[in-house]
Amino acid sequence: MGAVEETTDAELRALFDLHLFGPAALTRAVLPHMRAQRGGAIVQMSSVGGQLSFAGFSAYSATKFALEGLSEALAEEVAPFGIKVLIVEPGAFRTGLFGPGAAAFSAESEVYADTAGATRRMVEGGDGTQPGDPAKAAAAIRTALAAEHTPLRLPLGSDSVDAVLGHLDAVRDDVLTWEKVSRDTTFDEN
Repeated sequence: MGAVEETTDAELRALFDLHLFGPAALTRAVLPHMRAQRGGAIVQMSSVGGQLSFAGFSAYSATKFALEGLSEALAEEVAPFGIKVLIVEPGAFRTGLFGPGAAAFSAESEVYADTAGATRRMVEGGDGTQPGDPAKAAAAIRTALAAEHTPLRLPLGSDSVDAVLGHLDAVRDDVLTWEKVSRDTTFDEN
């Protein structure tokens, strides 16, 4: 994690390999089998960071945004074969993600101490304080998969639900505020 300017190309590529190209390759490998059996479920482990981002999580969120875009299209492509796609968007869960040595940090620049640096401090000291229970998350995923209408996205944890709803409200406000300007970009009809 780090600010955009702090993140190297190698760090960014490694994150995309882990969070996008790996899941994409695995998905392509299982799809012929799922199509043949006319069913199955693909669970993509995204993050609340797949819906919104904040200082210090730019590279991580970019990979999760990409995974969600891929998965959204995938859901439409495989629905005729009875295959479900579920994008899981957990907030902060006690999984060891913030444990010693678990998070990868870009070289820190003092100019981002108040933005990305503040997020870095939260991660460094956050292990064991996350509100989410991994066992309850697993149960929620099973419940969503067993439902007649499995959702495309499943935010997990109150922090994730609140963040996603707040983000959707902010996006809607921007669109409505700039709706006229946006709509006025179409060709004038004669």
